[in-house]
Amino acid sequence: MSKLRVLSIFGTRPEAVKMAPVVRALADASGDESLVCVTAQHREMLDQVTGLFGIQPDIDLDLMRPDQSLAEMTAAIFTHLDPVLARLKPDWVLVQGDTTTVMAAALLAYYRRVRVGHVEAGLRTGDKWQPFPEEINRRVAGVVTDLHFAPTEWARQNLLREAVPANRVVVTGNPVIDALRYVASLPPTPEVGALLERIGMVSASGEPSGARLVLVTAHRRENFGRPLEAICAALRAIAEYYGESLRVVYPVHLNPNVQEPVYRLLAGVPNIFLLPPMDYLPWVHLIKRATLMLTDSGGLQEEAPGLGVPVLVLREVTERPEGVQAGTVRLVGADAKRILSETRRLLDDPQAYAVMAHAVNPYGDGQAAPRIVQALLDYREEAG
Repeated sequence: MSKLRVLSIFGTRPEAVKMAPVVRALADASGDESLVCVTAQHREMLDQVTGLFGIQPDIDLDLMRPDQSLAEMTAAIFTHLDPVLARLKPDWVLVQGDTTTVMAAALLAYYRRVRVGHVEAGLRTGDKWQPFPEEINRRVAGVVTDLHFAPTEWARQNLLREAVPANRVVVTGNPVIDALRYVASLPPTPEVGALLERIGMVSASGEPSGARLVLVTAHRRENFGRPLEAICAALRAIAEYYGESLRVVYPVHLNPNVQEPVYRLLAGVPNIFLLPPMDYLPWVHLIKRATLMLTDSGGLQEEAPGLGVPVLVLREVTERPEGVQAGTVRLVGADAKRILSETRRLLDDPQAYAVMAHAVNPYGDGQAAPRIVQALLDYREEAG
């Protein structure tokens, strides 16, 4: 039986985190060839993840440019990735999630008659503008996908309603849980200790200060402008209300549409710490110590509950309703009063907090990557 040539393509840090366990599992698959191509859609944040997981890309397109539009990024991927597919002639292209890289790579694979495997398939909000452009990116990728690796049964049902054949959908769990468990098991680096001391979570001798930690990320395009300013107003109110008993840590996305309002509205608040984007290992160790997460991210709705941290989602809709149903996350949108009231409820009501913190994370058992690789091998057996 001829060996499979699988080309995994990703461009952002969240993609790299979720694809890393799959790439490692492919490398362990006897007799098959695993190649990695990165578009570097997010250069700085991508490289530290590939280094952490020991992944050396075979092809690095290095397409990131300052203040790049979606159209420019899409055109660059089409132009530079197509020759790679023509040269390598993979049997499969694997993509993950809903970025511009995913959409463009899936279409290019289709043009080259290469099978597509979509990791984290079947997420839907039903609103093409929320999240933008991710909802359309994943729908486009789904149309040309040959094997859909759905993280949950809910995602599988979405695909079946779109007339995807049942034998082309495999519920695997989400490989972000595989990655999270691996990284959480690694010892903290000296940089982690220095950061904890800097933000006042521990003393110079390493003794806990007793302060609680709220982590924040907010960078979605639909929150640019007034919504992000409202989020900042809520964060300022939260920090001022709790004072020294609380630390708010916000790694600020590099996009100027995020940097400008966040630093204008929050710089100088004593217990708010605005940081550059963080490497994944110290970020996971911060999550382990956090009391609460406020985020408009998709992946953090899966990751934080995996470490027992409740999540308030700074969006009106989510493509991950399993967390809402399970009780691990709650939608609060970008309304300052609502964010403040929901945060205070969780910080001040131990019973309400315990309900969310102890809810079962619905996104898998940390074995998604082996299931994905096995599904590829089973497909080969089925095809002859």
